[in-house]
Amino acid sequence: MIIDSHCHLDNIQYQDDIDEVINRALENGVKGFLIPGADLKDLPKALKLAEKYKEVFFSAGVHPYDIDTYDKKTLEEYLTHPKCIAVGECGLDYYRLPEDEEEKKENIRVQKEVFIDQVELAKKLKKPLIIHIREASNDSKIILEEYKAKEVGGVLHCYNASEHLLPLAKHNFYFGIGGVLTFKNARKLVEVLPKIPLEKLILETDCPYLTPHPHRGKRNEPYYTVFVAQKVAELLEMPLSEVERLTVNNTKELFKQFSTII
Repeated sequence: MIIDSHCHLDNIQYQDDIDEVINRALENGVKGFLIPGADLKDLPKALKLAEKYKEVFFSAGVHPYDIDTYDKKTLEEYLTHPKCIAVGECGLDYYRLPEDEEEKKENIRVQKEVFIDQVELAKKLKKPLIIHIREASNDSKIILEEYKAKEVGGVLHCYNASEHLLPLAKHNFYFGIGGVLTFKNARKLVEVLPKIPLEKLILETDCPYLTPHPHRGKRNEPYYTVFVAQKVAELLEMPLSEVERLTVNNTKELFKQFSTII
């Protein structure tokens, strides 16, 4: 049994076959799904899926690429829904900053402001965070520590293999491992994986993106979490059943609502 802790099932790529995608995953042992909120316009679709399937939960947040759409009032409305179990995905992403120096500084300032506001919102509502970090490990770590995000904890989604972030395990943060682990160029993540505390390891797909081997080049889907689990078992020299048991228990510890269905 597996829980996919990060799957964008509200993405347009699933508009024609979402029921088949979910049922295929269920038939292959994926028994829980968490749709991360990244863009406010997609939240109605996430909510609808969560209300249709007992196995599906969702979160509400604004991705750093979408900071211009940030609306705290709208977020809070979704976050009160009983199946909305986390705040995010939110965080910092310095990969696509403007080239102009002044524009770059302003973008970073607003990213931090929106990120901090969502951390405070999570603490207010007592919901864990789903964190997106890309080329911004130091600033992200500083914010999570200074604003006491450990009060609610969360997951470092698609963990970027930065050892600088490993101490966050002691701040109630988990590490989301997905299809990147199966890539041929994932040497750093392969090296860092054994350094992650076992009790802080959870699985994800980030579908429809980052499709794991042997299905690279195709649309990703929750069923493929199975291949991530197999790679974790191989690298940690553990039985697959133990990886599944461990990561399900970890996910239920972070996102308590999964305990009501599994």
